[in-house]
Amino acid sequence: MADSRTHHQPHYQHHRCAAREDRLSKGSARLLPAAPRRELCSPARTSVGHALDALTEFSRVLLGTPDEGDILRLAMGHVAATGPYRAVAGYLEVEGELVPDPTGAAPAPGLGRRLRDLAGDDGPVRVSGGSWGRALGLRGVEGIRGYLVVTSPSRPTEAERSLLTALVGHTTAALSLAFTQRRRREEARELHRLRKERAAQQLQLIRVVAELGYQRAAHALMADIAASGGGEKAVTRALHRITGLPALVEDRFGRPRSWTGPGRPDPYPEPDPVRQDELLNAVAREAGPVRIRNRLITLVRPHDEILGVLALVDPDGEADEHTVLALNDAATSLALELTHLRDLAEVELRLHRELVADLLDGTAEASTYARSEAVGHDLHRSQYVVAVRWSDRTADDSFARTVGRAASEVGMRALLTWRSDHVILITDARPHAHALYEALALETGAPSGTIGVSAPCDSPDAIPRGYRDAQRALTVRGRSRERYGTTFFDELGLYRILGPGNDQRELKTFVDEWLGQLIDYDAWHKTSMVETLSRYFDCGGNYDETAASLRIHRSTLRYRLKRIHDISGRDLANAEERLNLQVATRVWKIAPGGPP
Repeated sequence: MADSRTHHQPHYQHHRCAAREDRLSKGSARLLPAAPRRELCSPARTSVGHALDALTEFSRVLLGTPDEGDILRLAMGHVAATGPYRAVAGYLEVEGELVPDPTGAAPAPGLGRRLRDLAGDDGPVRVSGGSWGRALGLRGVEGIRGYLVVTSPSRPTEAERSLLTALVGHTTAALSLAFTQRRRREEARELHRLRKERAAQQLQLIRVVAELGYQRAAHALMADIAASGGGEKAVTRALHRITGLPALVEDRFGRPRSWTGPGRPDPYPEPDPVRQDELLNAVAREAGPVRIRNRLITLVRPHDEILGVLALVDPDGEADEHTVLALNDAATSLALELTHLRDLAEVELRLHRELVADLLDGTAEASTYARSEAVGHDLHRSQYVVAVRWSDRTADDSFARTVGRAASEVGMRALLTWRSDHVILITDARPHAHALYEALALETGAPSGTIGVSAPCDSPDAIPRGYRDAQRALTVRGRSRERYGTTFFDELGLYRILGPGNDQRELKTFVDEWLGQLIDYDAWHKTSMVETLSRYFDCGGNYDETAASLRIHRSTLRYRLKRIHDISGRDLANAEERLNLQVATRVWKIAPGGPP
């Protein structure tokens, strides 16, 4: 019984060790893990039969271990079970290099170089601690998979060498299997990655094709707009057609220039200059369109100058990258169109200014008719001179272009320039009484403007006189009770002979004679007796209307008229004195030093 227990003890110990190594191998996932090396049980030497049985069982453990590093360590730990051996080093082939097991002891110096010299073959090695040393190549079908370096205090028997060779074979088979399985896993992962990449590329290709088609359609449409010179309305129509969203163009001040699609506000909200500047600055800081409330906005600016604002009304946030692309294309097309139109307008305005300057100064030559025909104006017809002044706009090229656009909208063909504080037009037809004023009020967003129109000029030589007449009409209108609107010179009546150009000394003497005391009284007491008298005459002597125009009470008006009588000594009930006083107030309104 004692012999039987002794005989089976090594085999039992081997099974227990194999189970421990199986648990170790199942927890390993690295090629050469850095975990501390776990020593395997070393069964006592026994008969070759039992050793073969133990090796067969151990082979199943090796073949079930997926990690090559774990397989190598298991083999090194089982070397002692096959004979009087000790595993002193283990190497694995990693990307063409032999790498020692990092969990074991440091290899002997020169051992790595010796293994490279063997080039996959077995061969003797010198290792301290044993009289016999051997490097055993772990060679599979795919090539060398590594090395086991073992030593023995004595030369092993043939049976012991056979067992070691069998262990090397089983280890090589396990390594080859693990390598193959790892490569298949890697290939499967790579195949999965490639399939995902191909699917993503196919999806991207579909998007690119769709986007290119959209771009071609949008670019073609915008190119047609630019080629046709359709301007703002054509751009908003095309943008609305492409995106399905309402499209609009505003000038840089926030006033509408074109709107295509539903939902246009009526009336259009009056822009706030401060908020408009904030909006322009916010959009200018970004590289592309900016969403502000329910609008997707981009600036129309070929360089640094802002020519206007192009926007899409998108309250539901439907805009996508194609919408943004179309908006950018439309802005580019519109910028080119507006730049071209502005350049043409500047050239035309310069030509107009040069021609108008000659006409107003009376220096026109024989070539004047040809020059006017070159800019599309017929000087052979009777001409009217129109002077335009707007209280909140400086007379410059910008305002001159604004006046020119408004004149075109109401059908006026005109030459254009500006001088001092007003813009001047020379037109070949009598202007409508209100059309130009109303168009400019809409264009500028402010009704605070005055327009004076001359009598007809039958030849270019009469245009300087017509200019003076237009200035007189402008001055009279600006000093009248209703100073905003249009006044024609041929409707001025008495003011036609009382305005600038007549004998100023006689007129001043006449005013001083009839109004001098009142003028002095107003200057001394900071009152407005002369203005009150002038309004009284303008309202035809109607107390209620006069009081309303002066924004005073009826009793206050009565008091002022009594003071006027007391100060001037003039009797308003006397027809002759009343007429002279009325004429004097009209001269006072248009004479230098008159009312502001």
